[in-house]
Amino acid sequence: MSGIAAPARIEPSSRVTGRWIPLFATAWLGVWMAQLTPIQLLLPAQIQAQLRTGYWVDNVLWFGVVSGVAGLCAVVAYPLTGALSDRTTSRFGRRRPWVAGGALLFALALVALGVQTTIAGVAVFWALALTGFCVLTAALTAMISDQVPVDQRGYVSGWMSAPQAIGVIVGLALVTVLGLGTLGGYALAAIALVVLVAPFVLFVADPPYATRTLPPLTPRRIVSELWISPREHRDFGWTLLSRVLMNLSNAIGTTLLLYFLEFGLGDRAAQDDLIPLVLVYMVFIIVAALVLGRVSDRLQRRKVFVFIASVVQALAAVLLAFVPSMPMAYVSGVLLGLGYGCFLAVDQALATQVLPDPETRGKDLGIMNIAWAIPQAFGPLLGGVIVFWLGGFTGLFILAAVAALLGAAAVARVRSVA
Repeated sequence: MSGIAAPARIEPSSRVTGRWIPLFATAWLGVWMAQLTPIQLLLPAQIQAQLRTGYWVDNVLWFGVVSGVAGLCAVVAYPLTGALSDRTTSRFGRRRPWVAGGALLFALALVALGVQTTIAGVAVFWALALTGFCVLTAALTAMISDQVPVDQRGYVSGWMSAPQAIGVIVGLALVTVLGLGTLGGYALAAIALVVLVAPFVLFVADPPYATRTLPPLTPRRIVSELWISPREHRDFGWTLLSRVLMNLSNAIGTTLLLYFLEFGLGDRAAQDDLIPLVLVYMVFIIVAALVLGRVSDRLQRRKVFVFIASVVQALAAVLLAFVPSMPMAYVSGVLLGLGYGCFLAVDQALATQVLPDPETRGKDLGIMNIAWAIPQAFGPLLGGVIVFWLGGFTGLFILAAVAALLGAAAVARVRSVA
């Protein structure tokens, strides 16, 4: 099939304009500040303070364990929220109540996380926070399929992805410059989340669905609906696999970045040097997401962009593996930003075009979104094990490169979208 024509199914035809995109982007800015500031700085520092050990591998492994516990919650929360929102007939809309509820749970869990003094407490409340994140983002991403036409999804998805870069930069800068402690940092993230998501909830229309054909959601049906046969829906399966592999590559290459600077390069000012390095990485994510998402719409191509993005990310990981130095970290940051920014925007558009059923968009995108959360959750644990076994970071970055290349091979198998 040529171009980006959607399969024969109901798709929105009116382009979103006016305040829809700015408010959508603003909501995602709050989401990414609240999720990535803890992952990049607050959570590793909190765990390290609880362990009180100078053996850095212990810090890496326990960070991975805490992330892994949260990841198990994401496996359930994403598709379940999607399935429930598909069936929601509230006068406030079918997605909007879940956006509001997820944001509230996320914010409250972050504040509670800030006062935890044990590893078990940190694990429990980070799991609750990530569950809120999943509820919120499952509903937000479903609104792309609900309201955005196919030929505008690359651009709109870019505005979902670019705030990720801005959010982590602003979050890290505020926490560092203001000298906020653990509780202050988490409270800042929670407040930013609520303030930035609220305008989207209040002012963006989400028409209620009075008539639904979906059967009631029973435990048995939940289990049956979570299975989408990769034989019957091959493009969905290949896109999901590619997304898992690319996000895994990015997660194991970036979530341990603070540890790489501190212990891999022996940088005594690792926390201070982390911010400019992340800044370079994120600036190029913004550029790639916004520019290449729109170019993808205009050229009516998706796969080639995702394929090239995967290869570029693999190259960045190889450079870090074999030339570990601060200058090379900046070069790799540029390449990682370009590759991952392009991937975030275009792959999200691709994912909306391979969904099996327009009636279950929320649930199907929820399954797709597991490919965000699981690599982010288990990547640090896997990375910690690799670093521990191999006694360094070279194997970690080689694994990241292999995962990215396998992701490129998977997306190349998609047939219904060019």
